[in-house]
Amino acid sequence: MVVRSATSTPRSALAIVSKAGLNATSPGEYLHLDEDGAQRWVKNPVEATSFSSMRDAMRMALRLPGSLRAFGLPRDVEMSLYKPH
Repeated sequence: MVVRSATSTPRSALAIVSKAGLNATSPGEYLHLDEDGAQRWVKNPVEATSFSSMRDAMRMALRLPGSLRAFGLPRDVEMSLYKPH
């Protein structure tokens, strides 16, 4: 998806959905939606499904079970902080 702002040039996807790790030392995971709509959690944010806005990412996070504690994150910030293990 491409988003256009009021002034604008097209921008690429802005947000991804993440869920918290089990504890402070375990990394979070990121939502990946397959072409058929199946959901799976991946450790690499590069593989995460991109949403066109934070609103869309939060909407998806809120549709998931509350026990997952999912939330939306800005994609560019998460990508800059990601360090492969």
